[in-house]
Amino acid sequence: MAVAAWRKGVAEFIGAFTLIFIGAGAILTAGSTSTSDLVLVALAHGLAIGVMASALAHISGGHFNPAVTLGALVGRQLSVRLAMVYWIAQLLGGVGGALALAAVFPAAIWQPYHLGTPTLGTSASLGWDVGIGTGILVEAILTFFLAFVVFGTGIDPKGSFNAVGGFAIGLTITIDILMGGPLTGAAMNPARWFGPAIVAQFFDNWYVYWIGPFIGAIVAGLLYANVFLEKPR
Repeated sequence: MAVAAWRKGVAEFIGAFTLIFIGAGAILTAGSTSTSDLVLVALAHGLAIGVMASALAHISGGHFNPAVTLGALVGRQLSVRLAMVYWIAQLLGGVGGALALAAVFPAAIWQPYHLGTPTLGTSASLGWDVGIGTGILVEAILTFFLAFVVFGTGIDPKGSFNAVGGFAIGLTITIDILMGGPLTGAAMNPARWFGPAIVAQFFDNWYVYWIGPFIGAIVAGLLYANVFLEKPR
């Protein structure tokens, strides 16, 4: 039996909420955005999405990410109406997760890190400043990997989701953060930026976290849908 759109929206809200509360929360718990805590932060994000995808993918597909939803839309795997439901739920989930973090942590703890809002790397942490163009490129490539794996494991009927659950999706987020975390925060997800940014009121280079992920997801969705996804006969 088909799952009602509102149930799918609730699933997407929960997944996005979990990503922010656990992922951004790990940054606040570690008290750092430096590379010294990169593995902790990468695992927190990856495991959060991995377990939620395993729990909820059979309900909504386990996107939890407006960029992944856009990739599925251009790949003709869901309707515009359902995509709108997903986008609203994902962004609200991001804000909800950030509000929960602001309620848990004292302002003196989260304000220096803007509630874990992704930001471009600077010379203070990297030895060089990451530019706007570089940031968009990094986010696009990292999101391409994520959306491509979601297609291959979760959307493709012949994919491996039943065998590996959300493991592959969670690992993709983990490896993306291990590479791109110090460069852009490796958001790969406008909701991951949106929630903390709205609550912390921190909007530096905001367009990087929309343009990059959307480009990467569109390319992944079009490529997988037109090259690898078998058409019904």
